[in-house]
Amino acid sequence: MNNMVSRSSQWVSHIFLLTFSILCIIPFVLLIVSSISSEQVIVTNGYRFWPEAFSMDAFKYLMANSNVITRAYGITVFVTVLGTAVSLFMTLMLGYGLSRTDMPYNRLFAFFVFFTLLFNGGLVPTYIIYTQYFEIKNTIWSLIVPGLLMNGFNVFLASTFFRTTIPVPVMESARIDGAGEFRTFFQIVLPLALPITATIGLFSGIAYWNDWNNGLIYLTDPKLFSIQNLLNQMIQNIEAIKTSSTAYGAGSVAMTLPSETVRMAIAVVGIIPILVAYPFFQKYFVKGIAIGAVKG
Repeated sequence: MNNMVSRSSQWVSHIFLLTFSILCIIPFVLLIVSSISSEQVIVTNGYRFWPEAFSMDAFKYLMANSNVITRAYGITVFVTVLGTAVSLFMTLMLGYGLSRTDMPYNRLFAFFVFFTLLFNGGLVPTYIIYTQYFEIKNTIWSLIVPGLLMNGFNVFLASTFFRTTIPVPVMESARIDGAGEFRTFFQIVLPLALPITATIGLFSGIAYWNDWNNGLIYLTDPKLFSIQNLLNQMIQNIEAIKTSSTAYGAGSVAMTLPSETVRMAIAVVGIIPILVAYPFFQKYFVKGIAIGAVKG
């Protein structure tokens, strides 16, 4: 009887997860199909899961701007790699400190981190601090520095992992052998913390890759635009051309611009690197979340 109940629950779980997976995949299928469909067909008949009229006009429009797109991709890769590395280092260091109950003022620092989960300074004070004191406006650092203040959730995730997973006798043995805190952290703790490192690194990497808000606020120089800001600007340019063409009676010119399909093509261009990178981190991602959150 127990075996039958167990098998039934497994079948229900499998069916639920399969259904949920299909529902997650459907939007991506619609996205890709729409990006290779004819603009006029989509405007007339709406979106379909199979292209009624195949067209690569959206990607041709993007390829016509390949030089600026390549530069924007380079900026995005640089920002993502450097920002993720530094942010990950700061997050793990603080998480390790909060996991140590013998650290002075442990609870006070934990409160400061927790406070940032509930409140923030607001857009205007943040803008003034970064532009007038840090002077990062219209520099590449405007895409990196704001994200370095870390995420309180990631800090607590790392702290919980260190506290519940890293054996205390191992760290005590390292101290007995003369290892200091930095040596213990880099040579003992970090090699044992690969799952949480990959998990937080994936979180930070996705945040940097998808970030467009910092570029919108702190950048006016198109040469510094990330791929997200550039693609957003391209959409705005298409809308502006179509609006002005319609206002001046040149509607036929506006109809030739693939505004709907180019939105989908832009989304495809933006998500492909993340889809390619995610499978390499999935194993560590699942393990890091399970150990860092469930045990906490």
